[in-house]
Amino acid sequence: MASTVSMRFYAELNDFLLPEKRQVPFSHPFLGRPTVKDLIESLGVPHTEVDLILVDHKSVDFSCRVRDGNRISIYPVFEALDISPILRVRPEPLREPSFILDTHLGRLAGYLRMAGFDTLYQNNYTDETLASTSSGEKRILLTRDRGLLKRSVVTHGYLVRSGNPQEQLKEVLHRFDLFNSMKPFSLCMRCNEPLRAIPSAEAKSKVPHRVWEQFSSYKSCPVCGRIYWKGSHYQKMTSLISLIREKA
Repeated sequence: MASTVSMRFYAELNDFLLPEKRQVPFSHPFLGRPTVKDLIESLGVPHTEVDLILVDHKSVDFSCRVRDGNRISIYPVFEALDISPILRVRPEPLREPSFILDTHLGRLAGYLRMAGFDTLYQNNYTDETLASTSSGEKRILLTRDRGLLKRSVVTHGYLVRSGNPQEQLKEVLHRFDLFNSMKPFSLCMRCNEPLRAIPSAEAKSKVPHRVWEQFSSYKSCPVCGRIYWKGSHYQKMTSLISLIREKA
């Protein structure tokens, strides 16, 4: 005979639920003695999105086995709020975050690099590579595939909701409270390597003559050799970052 628990998901975790289960307590039947992690993911919520679970008002970890009649409250990740006195269900937040992105988020990868965040991206990464690299290098896995975030090896991840790259950037900055951590134009948008300043004379043979006549400050990527200067592309990206900061 099936047992039943009462469950309530908070804040953005409701994005994963059916409409009738959002923002309200609801009954959920189960068989046997599943863990609370099993129940949460059976409803479509990846464990990487969860930071705090209360069972009958007591904090528990993912391995807690539920019983008939339990009241379960599930809360999202608190990157900007210290809840260390309470039992977290995942490792500590990554205070110096780095990222790895799935194949659907190429534009977002460029924006994150533009903002100064170490970001791995290739359009041929397999799910296995994404999960193992996220775990092995302690990178936050950003994806549009909730199934990828259910892999047990993944400890830090986030399901990107928006389909618009600029909105995705704002979403990630809000989600991980990164507005004060941005270091714009410090990384190569192609290679993800730290840029180095180079003398104008060194750039002269590598940029169009009209550019060299107009600009005196340059940076270069030590890997791909790409040269950066504060042209129209730089101005557009600066405006985007300013707009995002204003809306923080």
